[in-house]
Amino acid sequence: MADKRDYYEVLGVSKNASEDEIKKAYRKLARQYHPDVNKASDAEAKFKEMKEAYDVLSDPQGRARYDQYGHIDPNQGMGGGFGGGDFGGGLGDIFDMFFGGGGRRDPNAPQRGNDLQYTMTIEFKEAVFGKETDITIPRTETCDTCFGSGAKPGTKPQTCSVCHGSGQQEVVQNTPLGRMVNRRPCSNCGGTGKIIKEKCSTCGGGGRVKKQRKIHVRIPAGVDDGAQLRMTGEGEGGLRGGPAGDLYIVIRVKPHDFFVRENDDILCEVPLTFAQAALGDEIEIPTLTEKVKLKIPAGTQTGTFFRLKGKGVPRLRGNGTGDQHVRVIVVTPSKLSDEQKDLLRQFASFDGENTHEQGQSFFDRMKRAFRGD
Repeated sequence: MADKRDYYEVLGVSKNASEDEIKKAYRKLARQYHPDVNKASDAEAKFKEMKEAYDVLSDPQGRARYDQYGHIDPNQGMGGGFGGGDFGGGLGDIFDMFFGGGGRRDPNAPQRGNDLQYTMTIEFKEAVFGKETDITIPRTETCDTCFGSGAKPGTKPQTCSVCHGSGQQEVVQNTPLGRMVNRRPCSNCGGTGKIIKEKCSTCGGGGRVKKQRKIHVRIPAGVDDGAQLRMTGEGEGGLRGGPAGDLYIVIRVKPHDFFVRENDDILCEVPLTFAQAALGDEIEIPTLTEKVKLKIPAGTQTGTFFRLKGKGVPRLRGNGTGDQHVRVIVVTPSKLSDEQKDLLRQFASFDGENTHEQGQSFFDRMKRAFRGD
């Protein structure tokens, strides 16, 4: 017994540790060294060692004997010792104790239905101003004939005679580490704990049926691309009287030919002629709801932004609306008449600018310089 470590040292507690401190230390080590969690080569040995220490120190009489005699058990003579190779309920029971939360789920308890997702594509202005529409979705619902029991009307499911309603079977195996208890779904009832001898003709014993359901949807004004709408209780039906899941509608917004959205603001580009930009003008701008007048000051440069306050998108979570921002682009004409060209040359000469024709001599001189002339 000389090679055995002190049990208090194994659990990492003092000799004056309380029962609660010993229990907490054991739980912590069990999570750390359980063979189903820790795959290290020495994990099983450490787990067995700390289990043996806990079995002794958690028992008041065993702890008292250990404090007095150490690893030698006076009831078994010099050849015996505390602890043993049998893990009681086995590693499976210990694993359930520390990782299962101390209880088994009732296989016959009500179960919530699954959530569903539906993608809806809408127009740009429908996202801005909102929309009401109907959609049709396939989903499973509680059977109206058997009300979810799966049994023929007038009958009811019976408790499984193999698992006695637990939904699980236990298989015991003896291993070098002790007795192992494995649990698996009952093969007789499929883990439900119930046997349906006379099944419902509508759902075939499943308790739910597939249906096409029409749902009315209200899309609020101001939704954007990628937004999700949650419709509580419009998902799949629950099992054994459980609540239905939820329906999540994902919004996809088609792009607009003229407007671009940026949060709650609207952006657009408007072309201007050279004359409008130079002399100023009052132009008509389309917005989401109407056409408005916009005054262009003389000398406006291309790329200049103008703001139309309150002409953007209604704020989804708040009062008011965003703005519309108009970017003007001065368009250079690609085709000019001879008269127009002559007028532009005159304008350039008045402003002291060189026209393309006047600049020809400069480029000629630059080419000659490169040639070394």
